[in-house]
Amino acid sequence: MPRSPKELRNVADKSVNTQTQGRALLNSATEQYRKLNVQTSLVSATPHQLVAMLFDGAQERLNQARGHIMHGNHAGRSQALNGVVEIVGGLQASLDHEKGGELAGNLEALYDYMQRRLFRANADDDLQAVEEVIELISVLQEAWQNMDITDVMAV
Repeated sequence: MPRSPKELRNVADKSVNTQTQGRALLNSATEQYRKLNVQTSLVSATPHQLVAMLFDGAQERLNQARGHIMHGNHAGRSQALNGVVEIVGGLQASLDHEKGGELAGNLEALYDYMQRRLFRANADDDLQAVEEVIELISVLQEAWQNMDITDVMAV
């Protein structure tokens, strides 16, 4: 028996709602799995791996910030850059000046400089400052990845 256009719209609306709810449930489950996977990685990671994860997170957020600046998304830019500032602050706070000596002091100064550039990038939509910090983090990240962890002293 043919349905009226109104009945067909109602059926279509219900189908779309069901599909949307299904996608939302799947996205929620996927997000929960991702969070669990990250938590498991954090618990089982060595200190060297944790720092590598911080560098990865900083790069991810810096790339997000770059995209937000390019598209004029001020809220997204601020959120991404604030995340990078927190990561750099965590790296800075983890420095052991007693064991790390001059290297720890140099990293302290570099992290401080990066934070100032990130604040400038956030205040002025300064893409060049973001690019500069991306390059600095990349250099540190590459050095960290190539480090022989058997010779690593706590810095």
